[in-house]
Amino acid sequence: MIREALTASADALRAAGVEDPRLDAELLLVEATGWDRARLVAEPEAQIPPPAARRFGEMVRRRLRREPVAYILGRRGFRDLELSVDPRVLIPRPETELLVELALEVEPGRVLDVGTGSGAIALAVAAELPACEVTASDTSPAALEVARANAARLGLEGRVRFFEGSLPPGPDFDLVVANLPYVAESDWRSLQPEVTEWEPREALLAGPDGLDAIRALLSDRVRVSSRIARRNTNSAPGGVALEVGEGQAGAVGGMLREAGFGSVEARPDLAGIERVVVGWR
Repeated sequence: MIREALTASADALRAAGVEDPRLDAELLLVEATGWDRARLVAEPEAQIPPPAARRFGEMVRRRLRREPVAYILGRRGFRDLELSVDPRVLIPRPETELLVELALEVEPGRVLDVGTGSGAIALAVAAELPACEVTASDTSPAALEVARANAARLGLEGRVRFFEGSLPPGPDFDLVVANLPYVAESDWRSLQPEVTEWEPREALLAGPDGLDAIRALLSDRVRVSSRIARRNTNSAPGGVALEVGEGQAGAVGGMLREAGFGSVEARPDLAGIERVVVGWR
């Protein structure tokens, strides 16, 4: 029955070190049965059909190996989108939504999403800013396969141009956004197994200080137009917005200034961590 299945699986997941064992068990059971979570609460004595019980057991075994729930389910929500994800791409995090919110604030005509991964940022901007020309780049062909598939499934394939590499040729961009690797090598062992054993290492690690990928981007010629339309104003400087790790905002701000961005600001996430650093021309 539901209660016994959830209790036993949550206990096993807790013993394996999973952070939210009950929540994960519920999400997996919902996926296995096709029921919603409200039914799990309302009908704790309900029997689980044998095929669903077998599927649930297999998913719990995968979670016990610390495979992320998003990979088990094959999807992850990001803003109003449901994205397909697998070990070829990072699982989108809530803090990355700050980059989308910045784009909504400045309403750029052209946006470049560098290191697009699953396509989360680019597709959200395309969905929420229909007038914006969106380009998404990634050095990983496998990640671009996932991003293109997400665009097609969401009906946004005609709204985003994909490019293999970092900075595509063509016109300048009003806003460049990037969630590049920013984990320092010394911090790798402190991360959870869900990250170190399952997510793509090349999308996470960035040298001794975690800034190699950002440093490489800024050493290239980031093409940002000199003026950009802002909501309720006529114009404002073009910009580059970078997601960073805890404690990196100061160093990245200095790098942006050295790259020629005269105005730099840091924006905190919900935990108060300076998570996005923006440089304005």
